[in-house]
Amino acid sequence: MPAESKTLLTRFLKWRYKHISNKTFIHILSVLVGLLAGLAAVTLKNITYFIESLLEKGILFSNNGLYFILPIIGLTLVYLYVKFVHKEKLQNAISSILFSLSKKRGILKPNQIYTRLITAPLTVGFGGSVGLLGPAVASGAAISSNLGRLFHLNAKTRSLLIACASAGAIASIFQSPIAAIIFAVEVFSLDLTMLSVLPLLLASISGVLTSYFFMGNEVLFNFTLIENFEVKDTLFYIVLGVGTGFASIYFTRMYFGINKLFKPLKSPKYKLLVGGLAIGTMLYFIPPLYGEGFGFINNLLHGDHLQALGKTPFDSHTSNIWVVIALLIGITVFKAVAMTTTLAAGGSGGTFIPTMVMGSALGNVVAKIINNAGLGFSVSESNFTLIGMAGLIAGVLHAPLTAIFLIAEITGGYALFVPLMITSSISYLITKRTMDHTIYTRELAESGALLTHNKDQSVLTLMQLDDVIEKNFKVVHPNMTLGDMLHESVAKSTRNIFPVVDEKKALVGIVLLDDIREFMFDTSLYKNTKVDTLMHNAPEHIFYHKDNMKQVMQKFQDSGAWNLPVIKDGKYLGFVSKSKLLTAYRRELINFTG
Repeated sequence: MPAESKTLLTRFLKWRYKHISNKTFIHILSVLVGLLAGLAAVTLKNITYFIESLLEKGILFSNNGLYFILPIIGLTLVYLYVKFVHKEKLQNAISSILFSLSKKRGILKPNQIYTRLITAPLTVGFGGSVGLLGPAVASGAAISSNLGRLFHLNAKTRSLLIACASAGAIASIFQSPIAAIIFAVEVFSLDLTMLSVLPLLLASISGVLTSYFFMGNEVLFNFTLIENFEVKDTLFYIVLGVGTGFASIYFTRMYFGINKLFKPLKSPKYKLLVGGLAIGTMLYFIPPLYGEGFGFINNLLHGDHLQALGKTPFDSHTSNIWVVIALLIGITVFKAVAMTTTLAAGGSGGTFIPTMVMGSALGNVVAKIINNAGLGFSVSESNFTLIGMAGLIAGVLHAPLTAIFLIAEITGGYALFVPLMITSSISYLITKRTMDHTIYTRELAESGALLTHNKDQSVLTLMQLDDVIEKNFKVVHPNMTLGDMLHESVAKSTRNIFPVVDEKKALVGIVLLDDIREFMFDTSLYKNTKVDTLMHNAPEHIFYHKDNMKQVMQKFQDSGAWNLPVIKDGKYLGFVSKSKLLTAYRRELINFTG
């Protein structure tokens, strides 16, 4: 930052500390963050729609032939940008935010602000079967994180502003401010207190206003609810809940399974080629997989399944409703495949909106089967389409409240509240019993980097091992004599424990002051007694790259030790003391709950 700008910022900060309270300043920033996150979301949508409109005529003219090549072009452009400009591997948008909250104190790099604004439209605009919500949230989160750093805010406040950015982005995309707030609470494990409610509310309102300002009254789902919930349909909504639950399990397992298949392809070029061809093939046979899929959802909501399916090789058979059902089942099955393939091939995008597309297709399929099975039942296909989306969101993201309120706000009322609750709760319960974590959180949980609503777990996650490692211990060697140890280490140390390391700096044992106290003044032993006869094994070891803070705390509890050695890359690094660990825990707990 130039010296002149730095001086102006310093003056502003001094003025702010004198005239604006911290609470008021956070409220002002939450409005600003909501506006900027909403602007990022609007920018993403407009760039993507511009690319899609440029390519649309070419796709129609080529009789779907361009579907084979467009995804490869888009992925190639993303690859070139990442290699020569971004120079870092693209991460899952929401997962990277969760990691920054738990392990980087809410710090995101400035380049994350614009990287998603470039890579996501290129991916989605050229046919990548992913969504724009994740990139919009990531861009907004990066804006809020860097604003927090600019104004010297602490980690807790930065985290709150990141949650505000997510609320602003979601409110802007869906024009659903309540669901946006709930998403921030459910997905980012934010404590819903009066300290956080008002900033989230202000950011959410700001995001919605940004959308209205730039997009007018244009909404994603131009749909008015006509048929209300009927009690006689309760059993069918239960069936839909079970179906969306198992579909959510399939979606999640397919995500990790396809990513695993792509891992042996070390070169990004091979991933790009294989993934691009796979996506192109799927698009040729199932055109609705192209891009986000909001048009597909809207057409299903309006009862136009032929328009939703688009031009396919099976057009001559779509007069048969069971062929239509089969094609919709194909979308249900292949949306997860197309989405994950896009991401695994190097594309940039989110998983939230593909979840909605898959849910809408499944809900519509269930309704069509009920209506055409010849059993005399009739249900609203539009309502089942909406509630199918809620079921998938609840199951895949483990966010049932977000699912319920999002669909309720999209429909402009709460007439479907009961079936939304039935389907979403059943779907959530089924997936939660089968899988503890979502596609956002599984890898973070396995590495001990996931924040949850469990305060003890969250505090341990926020703690850093580096902050509690002590290195002021005098090292001794196995072949050192007792006399040398006393003169070179014991006499010069303020600690009562001495790590024994070999020539490769590997820890081979420890010697406690209590071990030698009885004979340390017996000079006859100084030359003949070696350290290797005095040392013993440490009660437990802490491994720097392997153990998280929860495991460290557990090792202290199980061993009953007051000090445990830390091993990094096979070499001795230092010690962690129980007293320092508990002091750090208490300090972090105060910061977390303050």
